[in-house]
Amino acid sequence: MQVTSTSPSQAGSQTQTTATDKDEVNSDYDVFLQLLTAQVKNQDPLDPMSSDDFSSQLAQFSAVEQQVKTNDLLESLGLQMGVMGMGEMASWIGLDARAVAAASFDGTPISVSPNPAASADRAVLVVRDSSGNEVQRQDFTPSTDEIQWAGVDENGAPFANGLYTFEVESYSGDELIATNKAEIYSRVLEAKSSNGETVLVLEGGVEVPSSSVSALRDPV
Repeated sequence: MQVTSTSPSQAGSQTQTTATDKDEVNSDYDVFLQLLTAQVKNQDPLDPMSSDDFSSQLAQFSAVEQQVKTNDLLESLGLQMGVMGMGEMASWIGLDARAVAAASFDGTPISVSPNPAASADRAVLVVRDSSGNEVQRQDFTPSTDEIQWAGVDENGAPFANGLYTFEVESYSGDELIATNKAEIYSRVLEAKSSNGETVLVLEGGVEVPSSSVSALRDPV
């Protein structure tokens, strides 16, 4: 079984102008053009605008126009980078990705990567259902790299199918020193672009940014 650590994807991290910023710039551009036109039409013919003032305002007009064009170009480049990033993620489809996310339980055990605090001498895996209700607590050794959560209660009865999340409580003696979300392994079903960022669709329809994936491996 091969596990590959990943670094945050750069595909969705390109700086982009938001729609609000673009609207504001376009609005300033239109207002500036209207004011300049009105000023030229209504200037006193006996005391016309000096050529220096007119040249200065034309320079401002040119700068605003260039900013609008630059914003359009950045937006276009951002969309292209998003598509490129999605293409790179295509090779991830069918692999198991490790990330902090809800896990889809259908009776098959879920692989959990707990990662408790380094100084912990005791750790507890806390399982919550899709409503956030705690359904199980399970002690484990802090040095454990991976837990196979079977999805059954203390009597061996299986939990209902659905989405579950996992937390890790780290203890030093009886003192709780840290609580953090555990990562899970889930199959990558799809890669798509959303708001300029590449998003992975996992089992159960769970969506995570590709940049949040910390490892990949072949299905177990």
